[in-house]
Amino acid sequence: MNGARILIVEDDPAILEPLTYNFERENFEVTTATDGRAALDKCRDLIPDVVLLDLMIPGPDGLQVCRQLRSDPRTKGIRIIMVTAKDEETDEIVGFNMGADDYVAKPFRMKALVERVKALLRRNPTEAPEEERLIIEGIEINQTTHMVTIAGQELILTPTEFRLLWTLAKQPGRTFSRNELLDCARGEDANSMERTIDVHVRALRKKLGSKADLVETIRGIGYRFKPRHSG
Repeated sequence: MNGARILIVEDDPAILEPLTYNFERENFEVTTATDGRAALDKCRDLIPDVVLLDLMIPGPDGLQVCRQLRSDPRTKGIRIIMVTAKDEETDEIVGFNMGADDYVAKPFRMKALVERVKALLRRNPTEAPEEERLIIEGIEINQTTHMVTIAGQELILTPTEFRLLWTLAKQPGRTFSRNELLDCARGEDANSMERTIDVHVRALRKKLGSKADLVETIRGIGYRFKPRHSG
């Protein structure tokens, strides 16, 4: 992670200062912002590798900042970890729907958070399998462009949601455990919890709309992509 650029967006000095210290100690190139407007400006100027984004910040709040970053072609690929004092599953779903790659609730353990960021950065967005395009049940998934379309309409998925859909749809009928999906969707993050996959899947199903039932829950195990037609 030497030289990885991180923007820490946090308005509480008691949290911002130790975050800055710990990430600098891990050889990150750290930039900070204390409000949403400054965060947007610095993202557009610096294009950091990852943004640690507090939800409750002045100016545009964290959700608004996340939405604007994802809608701008220059910043849409930046990895975003949402940080908030809230710990409700519904808040996680909202954060993921806005485009966050991960979600961390305060209070957090500093070492665990640093490892979480490292795990997110280990993902290689340019890594693609030989088969780069998949069409199944009216869903077109393009691994090269990271675009998903249904009936010509693009679905705006987070990187994690895209990886989940790609993994499931590539092997229709195969049941994946939650741990397997954690590995493919989030990298080698030992601090992740299985429940996080359930949150991502719920967000993905919501975006799939009428095709949500294609992602089937296998009780006690995980999920599979179940085509409606065998032929």
